[in-house]
Amino acid sequence: MKTKAPRNKTMTLSVTERSRYKKKLLTLNKSVPASALMNKTLLQSVNEAAEYFPEQFVDLLFIDPPYNLTKKFNSGTFKATSHHDYAVWMDGWLSQLVRVLKPTASIYICGDWRSSGVIQEIAGKYFIVRNRITWEREKGRGAKANWKNASEDIWFCTMSDTFTFDLDAVKLKRKVIAPYTENGKPKDWKKSDQGNFRLTHPSNMWTDLTVPFWSMPENTEHPTQKPEKLVAKIILASSRKGDVVLDPFLGSGTTSVVAKKLGRKYVGIEIDEKFASISEKRLEQAEEGDTIQGFAGGIFRERNS
Repeated sequence: MKTKAPRNKTMTLSVTERSRYKKKLLTLNKSVPASALMNKTLLQSVNEAAEYFPEQFVDLLFIDPPYNLTKKFNSGTFKATSHHDYAVWMDGWLSQLVRVLKPTASIYICGDWRSSGVIQEIAGKYFIVRNRITWEREKGRGAKANWKNASEDIWFCTMSDTFTFDLDAVKLKRKVIAPYTENGKPKDWKKSDQGNFRLTHPSNMWTDLTVPFWSMPENTEHPTQKPEKLVAKIILASSRKGDVVLDPFLGSGTTSVVAKKLGRKYVGIEIDEKFASISEKRLEQAEEGDTIQGFAGGIFRERNS
């Protein structure tokens, strides 16, 4: 293992750790009750696991599948394919997850510009599609003959017209550019030692996120890791404490870790043993503190503030 730079906080696993955390992973070969799945990381494919899941036990489904591009994920590689074939692949596993969702469940599906059309098409077969969130990735390489790709999408869906959405839990703290007053008092904003701020309603355009990088404690070696702050917005908006959050493409564990920090139950499915083991290490470290970068005191702050 290479020696990391002093400020490099990227989480890795030693051989001993990998062996230890692997023992915590669960693989299903028969039907189980929901209680057997709570706060577990499953080491298998989503199609294999879903076969043994009970019905209607999930409150929030967060899905970050491989996008329709060729990408290596440690021991495996996802290969780009046609629009049709990608749709068939997505329908194959998404259709199996519908029965595990409560009638009041919410669903969020991540994608990019290549896959978003398929996501809307397939999600619309099973859910009520309510919105498309676009979030800014401040990382990314420039292109010489195209616009730099600096955004991704998240499709927000629900099972029915009865669902959880906690607006107050996801308001964003923004600096006040024009501090209007009424009778000499701030109107819809507050003064503080750090400046003038107001809490604003969240929109479907998210520009306050930072993609994990090497000096952040939440960073791992996973190539498409989502920020904890992004997942926190979704979990806080669309679930309550004690609710069950399912992530069928868990990666290095961000969804389970944030769910744990925010007092939710979690179930994660990951096919790669290394990333599943990293998830368990992160979950163990989450017992030492529930800090989420960019979120504190119930307030989401602007990027780099």
